[in-house]
Amino acid sequence: MLTQERQAGIVRLVQQHGAMTVTELADIYQTSASTIRRDLSALDEQNLVQKVFGGATACHQNQEPLEESLEIKQRKNIEAKITLARYAASLIEPNDLVYIDAGSTTEQLAAFITEKTAVYVTNSIPLSCKLAKRGFNVRLVGGIVKPTTEAVIGSQARQMIQKLNFNIGFFGANGVTIKEGYTTPEMEEAEGKTIALNHCKRPFILADASKIGIISGVSFAALKAAGLITNHLTNLELKNYTFVKEVHQL
Repeated sequence: MLTQERQAGIVRLVQQHGAMTVTELADIYQTSASTIRRDLSALDEQNLVQKVFGGATACHQNQEPLEESLEIKQRKNIEAKITLARYAASLIEPNDLVYIDAGSTTEQLAAFITEKTAVYVTNSIPLSCKLAKRGFNVRLVGGIVKPTTEAVIGSQARQMIQKLNFNIGFFGANGVTIKEGYTTPEMEEAEGKTIALNHCKRPFILADASKIGIISGVSFAALKAAGLITNHLTNLELKNYTFVKEVHQL
């Protein structure tokens, strides 16, 4: 097969499925992973697909740009994030096993959590430090540190999370849409989010209004998989797909 034919086929598959991994494409075209990665790089340069860690996603006009550092995110929409975190912390009950995902919004939970009998598990390095300093029972998952978000990711982190059954969990998202669900920029971090969310009895996404209608690189859950806590619902149709709690700033 000619390179152009293979690349055209890759574009069709990615557009059809929304996302494809390098392994899937290599199996379909009976070629090496390195060849597929070169194809994806070429297609990404042409804006035909978006190359992400481990594969590619379809391009969208409202696609989120490259992921920003945690330091930059922490300065954006801070009042809304505080409002969401304050409400989320009030949902924690005595003796809960709680999962808290890494992120600039979920990190705000550290200031409002009061339940001392609960156990807190997180993949956020800064959040774990803040909770520990306040005297809470906190567990940080092991694995690879992602510099941009200061999150712990990788197979070791996923293996630990898979062994636990959480009463409640709080997650961040870079985008929220009806079709793509909850999205995040990077494949490996998305896999960790999916596993943790599936191990929560009561999972919630904390996303301020700026995230509604945005599509990031990788979907980690459908809308119905978790409740949405936001400060302003800009698309009322989302209520047809999941529980939505609007928490307004004081």
